[in-house]
Amino acid sequence: MRVSKPLKLELEYIQRMMSWLLLRELSALPDTRCVQLGLGAAAITKHCHAVLRVASTTAVEINPTVIGVCRNWFNLPDNDERLKVVQLDAAKYVANADHAASADALCVDLYDQEAASPVLDDEAFYRDCWRLLDDGGVMSVNLFGRDASFAVSSARIAAAFGPGRTAMLKPTREGNTVVLAWKGFDLPSREILAERAETLQNRFELPAGKWLKLLSTFTPRPTT
Repeated sequence: MRVSKPLKLELEYIQRMMSWLLLRELSALPDTRCVQLGLGAAAITKHCHAVLRVASTTAVEINPTVIGVCRNWFNLPDNDERLKVVQLDAAKYVANADHAASADALCVDLYDQEAASPVLDDEAFYRDCWRLLDDGGVMSVNLFGRDASFAVSSARIAAAFGPGRTAMLKPTREGNTVVLAWKGFDLPSREILAERAETLQNRFELPAGKWLKLLSTFTPRPTT
């Protein structure tokens, strides 16, 4: 986080995690319900809450120390009517049937200190993520690690969301690949995506034009 600009998204992969915005009508932003699995430095949580000003932002973080650090040092505000930070295992949160269809944008960034593969990464977890999303919802996932790890993870996401429902941005120089998966709609045309990208750049100063250049659909090969 940049101390002088605590709401600005500094890291490139964190910016790309917001590429779900390309797949949703911007007119629906005030009614969008955002969920983050993994709080990190709270960059996405703060941005959704204070910059995008979506209807609700919920961050799920298992480690109370992370929540405390974000509150004390990283300008994460206290919970209010639009912001909720929950100390809970993300797997339990998405598996809760009461949370079905409760999110329109889901950001998943779950790594331990080894950063070799996501902590939660089986097909059952991604099916729960699919169930958490309402129709029209989009999930962005940070995948980081070896090529083999990416192939396995992306195949599981595709199996959970179904054919024609996954896309990816080319990896960052550091090796982060953001995968998008969506529910209940077809990928908008390139023309519509370009219009949205221009609006996002002008309105929120997000590098959405670059996202679009890096974005491509993919169909992973099944893995055993």
